[in-house]
Amino acid sequence: MGEQTPLRGSQRPAGRPARTALRLAGLAVVLVSVVVLTGCSEQSRHEWKNLAMPDPASEQGEHIFTLWRWAWVAALITGFITWGLMFWAMWRYHRKDGDPEFPVQTRYNLPLEIFYTIAPVVMVIVFFVHTVDTQNAVLDDEGEPDHTIYVVGQQWQWTFNYVDEPAVDSPNLWEAGTASYIPTLVLPVGETTEFQLRSPDVIHDFGVPGFLMKMDVIPGRHNHYRITPTEIGDFRGKCYELCGVYHSRMIFNVRVVSPEDFDSYLQGLEDSGHTSDEPLVGGSNASTQQGLPDEEVSE
Repeated sequence: MGEQTPLRGSQRPAGRPARTALRLAGLAVVLVSVVVLTGCSEQSRHEWKNLAMPDPASEQGEHIFTLWRWAWVAALITGFITWGLMFWAMWRYHRKDGDPEFPVQTRYNLPLEIFYTIAPVVMVIVFFVHTVDTQNAVLDDEGEPDHTIYVVGQQWQWTFNYVDEPAVDSPNLWEAGTASYIPTLVLPVGETTEFQLRSPDVIHDFGVPGFLMKMDVIPGRHNHYRITPTEIGDFRGKCYELCGVYHSRMIFNVRVVSPEDFDSYLQGLEDSGHTSDEPLVGGSNASTQQGLPDEEVSE
């Protein structure tokens, strides 16, 4: 008398191992999240808050960011429903202690199967409609842009041609990068600039992460898109297409300034001799660009 018999078989409390496993999994997720977030920079942590997107710094980027954000919302709702049904089924139909055999594995649920057939179709239709609306908004080219810049992507740098600007006398001003010089693209805030994309050699891809826009630069094809910057500041641009052995050199700086500073910048290009009577400056690679003085050519 007085002795306590250890719990066995069906006497053991049901569900304790499952609850322990869930608690450990939740603790692991929290610890990993803390480690990852504390190791990130302030900019990276901010992008995590934006669901891995930078703050949009252009009118076109706002449309893209809205589509991205609501796509995440839809994906998370779908995930929670799916995970909830999975864990509910595991809890509701798991084998209990003392049960002579496993629960039936071939039983079906007709309403659930209908839901999982119709719901994906509805989601695809909704995503398609909103994607097309966003695409039409960001690629809208009705009316005349305030500025036009011909962007030449060559192996392996960029040339920016500012054409037909009323603030200067020259028909074409240019800024060119070389193997040892990273060019700067200057844009006026609040004004629409159209990028005419050209390539004399291979496929490149011109984009600025802060604007949330990019497009292929394809030889023989005249792609173009427009950007209306909404913030004054400095950004980075790059080539998104693996275009060759020196693809990593195809980076450029972007400076968004006031319209008055933009006109002053163009005047500075003209005063420094970065002018051309040719409609387009740019060459086959960064060391043989037409229009560059000999002393500026990088060998």
